[in-house]
Amino acid sequence: MAETSTEHLKRVLKPIHLWAIAVGLVISGEYFGWNLGWAVSGTIGLLIATLVITLMYITFIFSYTELTASIPHAGGAFAYAYRAMGPFGGLIAGYATLVDFLVATPAVAVSLGSYLHFLYPAIPITEAAMGFNILFILLNMLGVKESATFSVFITILAVVELMLYLGIVSPHFKMVNYLTNPMPFGWAGVFAALPFAVWFYLAIEGVAMVAEEVENPKRNIPRGYISAIITLVVLALGVMIITGGLTDWRILSKLDYPLPEAIGIVLGKGSGLTKIFASIGLFGLIASLHGIILASSRQVFAMARSGYLPRMLSDINHKFKTPHWALVVSGVVSSIFIYKFKTDQIIMLSVLGAVVMYIMSMVSLFILRKKEPRLSRPFSAPLYPVFPAIALVICVVCLIATIYFNPDMSLIFAGGLAIVLLIFVAMGKHKVALTEDMMNAPSEEVINH
Repeated sequence: MAETSTEHLKRVLKPIHLWAIAVGLVISGEYFGWNLGWAVSGTIGLLIATLVITLMYITFIFSYTELTASIPHAGGAFAYAYRAMGPFGGLIAGYATLVDFLVATPAVAVSLGSYLHFLYPAIPITEAAMGFNILFILLNMLGVKESATFSVFITILAVVELMLYLGIVSPHFKMVNYLTNPMPFGWAGVFAALPFAVWFYLAIEGVAMVAEEVENPKRNIPRGYISAIITLVVLALGVMIITGGLTDWRILSKLDYPLPEAIGIVLGKGSGLTKIFASIGLFGLIASLHGIILASSRQVFAMARSGYLPRMLSDINHKFKTPHWALVVSGVVSSIFIYKFKTDQIIMLSVLGAVVMYIMSMVSLFILRKKEPRLSRPFSAPLYPVFPAIALVICVVCLIATIYFNPDMSLIFAGGLAIVLLIFVAMGKHKVALTEDMMNAPSEEVINH
């Protein structure tokens, strides 16, 4: 049974859950995807790009936390942009966020299928990806606390496994390998690598999607974000640098499973440790797939509740208090991408969504500081306006680079946005104002307008 008028999301999440969800959302980026950046930039080129993107994410997260703590809404950037810029701003931010998370899901699912195929070659990659996709949609339907508890468990395993990986392979690191042909495409390669560097951190902002399910959000959301970004910076730089010095990096630059391949080169593919690592390597990918499905369904739920998507997608299951139809639709979209697109294409489309959403969020922050100076801000962006300005400038550069080096996927992204805008105007949605309650804590109210 589903109800939309009297049911609301449960506030049960604590800082440890937020850390686990944030790190879990992102940690698959340490397992695959980033290595594709080597193919367009070399090791030093990707390192430079990653340092720039790391600065972007540190300044962005500290700025974004102000918005998340001030406006704890399941719609995340959609809610912030609507409040700052009105219906069109909300639509653009919401569309970008949907692309970010809905498209990231199939990328992680395909990598999970690739890892399983590495272990058991008889298992087809696509079918395995579909199986994982369905399994974790069902798990997310059981309840957010149950899902978050699972996230804590699986994320801790994933972090431990990356530390184990670094411990095993570090003695085999050779600087001569890392510095061989380090920037084959010069500075152009650095710009081309920016989207792949984004993959190291993409989706950390997904914690905003569960803001309405956080116990004492104004205190706990900053704690969750800050602990997560510190964890991810250490892991990202460690994995990228150490892996690049193990062998000829070009061998690993086009794989969906670079870490098992790297440890196989170091220890031998027949080694028991190689098999064990590839097996537990599934944990990191599972953590991200689980978390991204959670976040994407909340975005669908929030936009449907606000009238930007069909109302039925905001139905909440009476027993488990989860948005079951939003989860189903998210799974259908993910399945289409699993069958129709390659991993690098999926990553580019997801990055485009993420970067546009980041830009809209930082613009919203500046507008809200002027428009609503008395808004309760339990957490303020440090060094304002410097931090959000740095994040905004790097995001714009990253967007330009992504469009320039990936015109086909950029056209798909822009075409989708144009269609959504036309439908939005044709249905007259731009003339319907959302209530103040819907922008603050709508899950506590009766929403049926």
